[in-house]
Amino acid sequence: MNRRKFSAVLAAVGLMLAALSACGGDDGSSGETGASGESWTLGTTDKVTTLDPAGAYDLGSWTLMYNMYQTLLTIPAGENEPQGDAAESCEYSDPSTFQCTLKEGLTFANGNDLTSSDVKFSLERNIALADPNGASGLLASITGKDGAVDPKAIETPSDAEIIFHLNKPDTTFQFVLTTNASAIVDEETFPEGELIANEEAVGSGPFKMEQYKDGQQAVLTSSAEYDGPKAPESERVFVSYYQEPAQLKQAVENGEVDVAWRSLSPTDVNDLEGSDSVDVVKGDGSEIRYWVFQLGTKTGAKKPIRQAAAQLIDRETIAEKAYAGTVDPLFSLVPPGFAGQQDTFSEKYGESNVQAAKSLLKDAGIKTPVNLTLGYTPSHYGPNAVDEANEYAAQLEESGLFKVDIKSAEWTQYQNLYKEGAYDLFQLGWFPDFLDADNYLAPFVVDGGFYANNYSNPEANKLVAAEQAETDSAARDKLIEQLQTIVAEDVPVIPSWVGKNIAVAGPGMSGVDGTLGPAFIFRMWTVSKDG
Repeated sequence: MNRRKFSAVLAAVGLMLAALSACGGDDGSSGETGASGESWTLGTTDKVTTLDPAGAYDLGSWTLMYNMYQTLLTIPAGENEPQGDAAESCEYSDPSTFQCTLKEGLTFANGNDLTSSDVKFSLERNIALADPNGASGLLASITGKDGAVDPKAIETPSDAEIIFHLNKPDTTFQFVLTTNASAIVDEETFPEGELIANEEAVGSGPFKMEQYKDGQQAVLTSSAEYDGPKAPESERVFVSYYQEPAQLKQAVENGEVDVAWRSLSPTDVNDLEGSDSVDVVKGDGSEIRYWVFQLGTKTGAKKPIRQAAAQLIDRETIAEKAYAGTVDPLFSLVPPGFAGQQDTFSEKYGESNVQAAKSLLKDAGIKTPVNLTLGYTPSHYGPNAVDEANEYAAQLEESGLFKVDIKSAEWTQYQNLYKEGAYDLFQLGWFPDFLDADNYLAPFVVDGGFYANNYSNPEANKLVAAEQAETDSAARDKLIEQLQTIVAEDVPVIPSWVGKNIAVAGPGMSGVDGTLGPAFIFRMWTVSKDG
């Protein structure tokens, strides 16, 4: 692939990131897709919230979006440095100004031209809608102080030029432009003030949606209009949705799906590793699971209660009992391997300790047992979410310090309930938008994060802004360490575990291993099936 280095201000930005610069991709194809691989089927238990980039911030939705839409920049599998997708070139002229030039002749799958006006429309629409299930929070660096659209943040001098005037120095903004928060939509098709119907959603990515039936199947076909580095290997990909992991396991064993990804149970994975008919493929993972306190409730508002819950969690037991040893305990929001990572929860709380938790509550004058409502969603995070919820609830109750009421709801309802304060403590999972420690901190700790849990710490907000602006890697690592220390002290969230990226592939499948990286982007365009 012909790659052009964008000129930019050099700086280390977290894990394996050597520069602020982004890289240009090759010129792609023009007209024909060149896809020659046989059609294949991906099976998953993930749920899709919407096909509109302004309305979803979950892996099931983003998996389809990464394959349907273009962003200005993209990060290839196995790499950490952005390169051009819709953009021919991008560069920082200074840490607060980022400008891009579009490739020539870009069109959406419906034939409409893609110009800088569409880019501006897409990002401003996301900010304006501020959908509670969307990812507009990732666009904070181009958002007005009141959370509204800043009309001066995005300048479009021509149909091909976009200049972003950031409201603060932000070395991570180029990576935000690789995510679906920045997916480019057609301003002639997408309504300005509401989400588009799924059947009307159209992008300019490597695939276009031929058919979509919610909860059943998506059919994607390679798009002849796409011009970028993500040329599909196969003409058509089917995505089949399953309600239960056991159904998904049976489907891949019977050859009904060619790849099973997200989420087989740990026991299913262990069982399939002994099969001669399929391959269990494991990639480096940075998926985390964690528990969030809703500080808007009477129970969640009290820091000693949150600290006591953090003191009691036994991660080793959760990993063994709930996940058959297939995950590792996590002692910080930032997983091991990222620059600046520190096991701050281990440093502050050590091992599970009932007496220490009791002292925290007694010293604060809090009567026990504390009534606590614990929430989880039963299928979105796989079949073992309930096992983890039950195990953690048991640990809290066995201490004699908590009386736990466990409640659950399916994903679409759950997302609204936890924001509304239905739970004092609720379970969520995270897959990184981009591979940097900032992406495990900024979305969670700045004024309640995307899950709106009413947490706010001015010092944490300042540290996030400082680490995003810092270009010296050693100094930035120290800021990230300080942020993790604050999280362990305030306990707006409790990290639980970190896991790998796992898929099961049937005969004739190629390219699966190459897309199973820590970014958790399933790049359908790199996967093919032999005839």
